[in-house]
Amino acid sequence: MILSVSRRTDIPAYYSAWFLNRLAEGFVLVPNPHNPRQLSRIPLSPETVDCIVFWTKNPAPMLDALPRIEAAGYPFYFQFTLTPYGPRTEPGLPPKEELVRAFWALSRRLGPKRVVWRYDPVMVDGRYPTAWHLERFEALCNALEGAAERCVFSFVDPYRHTGGAYREMTRSECLDVAGGFGEIAARHGFSLFTCAETIDLSAFGIGHAACIDPELVGGILGCPVKAAKDPGQRPACGCCESVDIGAYNTCPGGCAYCYATTGQAAALRCAAAHDPAAPMLTGWPRGGERISDRAARSLKAAQTTLY
Repeated sequence: MILSVSRRTDIPAYYSAWFLNRLAEGFVLVPNPHNPRQLSRIPLSPETVDCIVFWTKNPAPMLDALPRIEAAGYPFYFQFTLTPYGPRTEPGLPPKEELVRAFWALSRRLGPKRVVWRYDPVMVDGRYPTAWHLERFEALCNALEGAAERCVFSFVDPYRHTGGAYREMTRSECLDVAGGFGEIAARHGFSLFTCAETIDLSAFGIGHAACIDPELVGGILGCPVKAAKDPGQRPACGCCESVDIGAYNTCPGGCAYCYATTGQAAALRCAAAHDPAAPMLTGWPRGGERISDRAARSLKAAQTTLY
């Protein structure tokens, strides 16, 4: 089983203590996003977890715990989102200089293969024209060169709850950004990929990413991984199957483009009431919930490799 921690919220930044407690107790309860009274009990022993994929905009609160996680027998890698947007768009984040330092600290600890840089999402409008993105992408490539091997980006998806603040980019805008990004990434040694995009950008040296990537997981484990495409993701998503232990509307970061938080007030209340000892990210069962044991199977093939 590959554990996703988490597409739905930033656990490394805000809920590290809770996650460490879940590993220590060996299980987590995860509510069904469509029916919170249905809970899945997911085993978290090293025997059942093949690999952990952490998703974060700020790994600093978890950095000191990483040796403990690794020593306990849990392989992992990070998807680290680092964009050039300011506090108006990403109000909950530290200054970018601090995040660049955190990126390097993470890379020095894990190696550049296990830290994937995400420039995500790309938004083009009056505040953020194409030229602005190319300039900022170049600056971040300069700052992160050698700290990661892969960079993943996507074009913004406007959501109803963002109130029309962001529009869908035109094909011409996408091509202009991609062409510039492709040239810049190549100069700085980054392999460049899109996330969940149908547009073909191969002419610019840009591939389609599998962010939860069986090849990357297999390389970390030293053996092949046999995993099906995740049926719960969008058709253009290349990710393989995983189990996500997060919950929507729990991230207090306040990013204006966020798909996982539809009400910031609710997310702030959840964060304020959070109990690191609880079996769920959102607290304790109140009684009457239906709890089902989630089957966990290893995705590792028997053959070892020298990757």
